[in-house]
Amino acid sequence: MPLVHDARGDDDEQVTSQGAVVVYGAYGHTGQFVVAELRDRGMTPILAGRDAAKLQAAFPGEEVRPASVDDPGSLDAALAGAAVVINAAGPFAATAGPVIEAALRAGIPYLDVAAEVEAVADTFRYDDKARAAGVTVVPAMAFYGGLGDLLATAAMGGSDVADEIHLAYALSSWKPTEGTRASGRVSKGRRDGGRLVYRNQRLELRTDSAPVTEWAFPAPVGTQAVQAEFTMADSVTIPTHLKASEIHTYMTVAPLADLFDAEATAPSAVDDRGRSDQTFVVEVVVRQGDERRRAVACGQDIYAISAPLVVEATERVLSGQFPAGVISAGSAFDARDFLMSLRDLSVEID
Repeated sequence: MPLVHDARGDDDEQVTSQGAVVVYGAYGHTGQFVVAELRDRGMTPILAGRDAAKLQAAFPGEEVRPASVDDPGSLDAALAGAAVVINAAGPFAATAGPVIEAALRAGIPYLDVAAEVEAVADTFRYDDKARAAGVTVVPAMAFYGGLGDLLATAAMGGSDVADEIHLAYALSSWKPTEGTRASGRVSKGRRDGGRLVYRNQRLELRTDSAPVTEWAFPAPVGTQAVQAEFTMADSVTIPTHLKASEIHTYMTVAPLADLFDAEATAPSAVDDRGRSDQTFVVEVVVRQGDERRRAVACGQDIYAISAPLVVEATERVLSGQFPAGVISAGSAFDARDFLMSLRDLSVEID
């Protein structure tokens, strides 16, 4: 019989999980990768989320902690006794704020895998509150946001000033999860159908069509047609600690057809770890005067790779001294060391 935890009762009945990690949205596509990664590393996940039935279906026979973002008490119960919380439940426009507030009340670090540009920008507005609570908050610790930020930081070679930063993504395909679709709808609604572009050291809202150009990726991908001004969470995280007038972003055109195809199926597993056959290349080029420096990462499945990214960050936050407040991946960690530590990522840094 499934075990449903409720820590709002008598104190003697509360379950204490010293060192355990709450995964909010544990039954979601990315959430299940995060749970598996925690277990692979010998860490204890606490299984939480909005839907009790989905939690019990995903983790039969295990203790689960249902919690609603509309019920602060239930979030407090879900975080009871934990050392840290990872939020894997989108749309993050709805979940990030309430889960961050619960983490601040609990006095524990918060990390998430948000890719929504607006939601990540909103998270940085919690900096003062997080500092006052003595809590570390690391948003967008995933494929979009954390990975690009770490690559850009590594490519900077110790400098924090560049004339331009270019981030180019090549995906073999992009079968979106329902969570990706839902987050996209929320973001599009918040922008009233427009798109965001980082220019002149700030995000600007555009209503024109995004330009299409070409990018020469490393072999074997080679030169591909790309949509320019494909702004993701990296364009929020990078400027918090690196100074660049322009951040140029690109995405290969072919997978965008998958993303916007209403009939596209969700990712399907091709290995025993649940990963899809999707492959990716992320190339970052920074220009500092006449000098250009480059960092490249290659791997399999953009959802699956988010798990080692956020879990590695979680381990480091728990084992070291990190400043209170909202911090991005590139400012929080030694970027080169972090990237090289990930087993599922092939990295090359000039």
